[in-house]
Amino acid sequence: MPSRFSIIAEVWAFMRERKKWWLGPIFTTLILLGMLVAMTQGSSVAPFIYALF
Repeated sequence: MPSRFSIIAEVWAFMRERKKWWLGPIFTTLILLGMLVAMTQGSSVAPFIYALF
């Protein structure tokens, strides 16, 4: 678990230092899509989710 938080802290420090605030929405969208795919992987909704992509 600590390594996951260090990666988040490093990304946050990079965005703050380099003023790359436009990366925030991209990372958020990717994380949400990844969670959606992971949560529906074993369910009957999976074929409908995969059809979107």
